[in-house]
Amino acid sequence: MDGKNGAPGTGTFPVHPSLAPLTYLLGTWKGEGEGGFPTINSFKYGEQLTFTHSGKPVIAYSQKTWKLASGEPMHAESGYWRPKPDGSIDVVIAQSTGLVEVQSSSELSSTSRIMTHPKGTRTDSLGLPDEIWLSFGTSRLWKTDNWIQLETPTQESKGTYDAEKKVVRLQSELVGNASKVKEITRTFEVVNGELSYVVQMATNLVSLQPHLKAWLKKL
Repeated sequence: MDGKNGAPGTGTFPVHPSLAPLTYLLGTWKGEGEGGFPTINSFKYGEQLTFTHSGKPVIAYSQKTWKLASGEPMHAESGYWRPKPDGSIDVVIAQSTGLVEVQSSSELSSTSRIMTHPKGTRTDSLGLPDEIWLSFGTSRLWKTDNWIQLETPTQESKGTYDAEKKVVRLQSELVGNASKVKEITRTFEVVNGELSYVVQMATNLVSLQPHLKAWLKKL
C-alpha cells in the first residue's frame, strides 16, 4: 500500500518462493483453439490466458475467448492457483456461465515405466520421456525404436504436475452450480515456447472426453 494515501502499489513485486515451479506460466498467452463435444457442433475461437502475481503465494488466472470471424466475445473465466506446502496445487475457477470449479494437482515425484519388446518385458523407474505420444489419466504411452513403454506415476493422485517438463494436469474435485457437468480436467503444457491447453469434460449423459484444445504463444 502507498504510505500516503493508502492506494494499491503499482510497482513490480518479487515472485513468492512457493510460485517458483510455475513461473514459466506467468504472463499473457494468446492464440487459437477449437472445441467440440458429442452433444454440440464443433467450433473454432481465439483465446487469451493471463497469469499474474502480486508477490503473494498465489497466481491470478484469467481467460477470455472470442469468435475468430467477428471478434465477438464468447466464454470468459477467472480464478486463482495456490501452491501448497505439500507440493500440491489448489485451483478455483469461476466461469461466465455461472459454473464454478475447485481443481487440484499434485507434484509428479517419480514414475514407474514398463517397457515391452518382442524379446521380453522390463520395468524401470526413470524420468519422463522427451516425446509423449498418448496421455490418458496420469499414465502415458509412447514408442521408442522397438519398445512400447507405459509410464504411470508411483504416487496416487488424480491431477499431477511436472515443473521440469512444464506440464500441469488439473482434476476437478468439485463442479458447482452445474446441473449437467460432472467432471472437468485441464492440461497445460509448454513445448518449444508454445502453451497447449486441453480441457476434457464429463456430463450426466457423456463420459469424460475432449472438449477444448488451444495453442497459445506468449505475448
